[in-house]
Amino acid sequence: MELLNTQCLGKSLRLEASLAGWQQLFWDNTPVSVIQASADNQGVKTHEFELTSHNEQGETETIHIKFESNVQWQPFAFSYHIWVNGQPLSQGQRDIKDIEQQTPVTPPSVPTKFSLVGLMSLGFKLLKSAKVIKVVLAGASVAAYSWLFSFQFALALIACLVFHEYGHIRAMKHFGMKTKGIYLIPFMGGLALSDEKINTRWQDVVISIMGPTFGLLMSVISLIAYELTDNPFFAGLAAFNALLNLFNLLPILPLDGGHILKSISFSMNTTMGLIACIVGALFGVYISYTLGLALLGFLLLIGSIEIGVEWRSRHQSHLIPLDRYGQIFSTIWYLLTVGALVAIIWYFASSGDELLGLPLKILQS
Repeated sequence: MELLNTQCLGKSLRLEASLAGWQQLFWDNTPVSVIQASADNQGVKTHEFELTSHNEQGETETIHIKFESNVQWQPFAFSYHIWVNGQPLSQGQRDIKDIEQQTPVTPPSVPTKFSLVGLMSLGFKLLKSAKVIKVVLAGASVAAYSWLFSFQFALALIACLVFHEYGHIRAMKHFGMKTKGIYLIPFMGGLALSDEKINTRWQDVVISIMGPTFGLLMSVISLIAYELTDNPFFAGLAAFNALLNLFNLLPILPLDGGHILKSISFSMNTTMGLIACIVGALFGVYISYTLGLALLGFLLLIGSIEIGVEWRSRHQSHLIPLDRYGQIFSTIWYLLTVGALVAIIWYFASSGDELLGLPLKILQS
């Protein structure tokens, strides 16, 4: 990940690093110093390199540059000092907000020769960027869901998907990310796209959970509308929208729940943290089977195993981990959202209406 990009002697000085302790320093986009990964993955690291220049008399001069960084991963903190020929040049520090808002340097692209494949690829990229593709996909989604169910239900389902994806869009904009909008994919749901990549686990959690959170808000609004009007349409919308968002919170990738739980568990840099995550997941499996939520429990078990496997390679990630506060807050946010969605499904299932009880039956199947 990029920790710093500043100016030194009129050129860019950039520091790339990983949680495994690896660091590489670039001056004018050229590697000048590297520190290999080690168990000592944080604290003070020193880079030194020399540059040559010519003065007005044509004589060659050697410039010695010393760069000292001090990085702490949890909670994240970074500071640096730069010396030129033993004299202080500049110093500064960065926090998690700076990392979230930065746009990492993109290496210059290499020109490619003309080819039919390249031309087709360019055409596809242009097609994706056109607004017409969104309209085409939305129309295809309405047609597909109308064929499966009814036109009215298709419109309601599309509204649920759009509201869910809008939650992701709002979170992306909160972090200053440029968005490409919402794409509806027939039989697969929707996608909220951005050209920019995230830099921290906290961004991954917030962007992932805001979709189900907006979905929960829509179910609550529909529940209130049902209580005020006694219109069964709002009851069905609240129940099935809750089921849709609960499914997205299942802890398997690439669902939202998989991203959330992976970010939490990968931020735990101790064995006890991983054990606590696994124990909590197994407890969730036990509760799911006790209540008869077989599908939820089975997928929870699969997701927990996947998280455990990927945890072993967490130090190779470019994402800054959550601190202890972020881990606890994210877990509580996730559990409260899941609990509220289950409560809405249970509420309508207890009404005795066979159709409104269908979401609970799906979970129990």
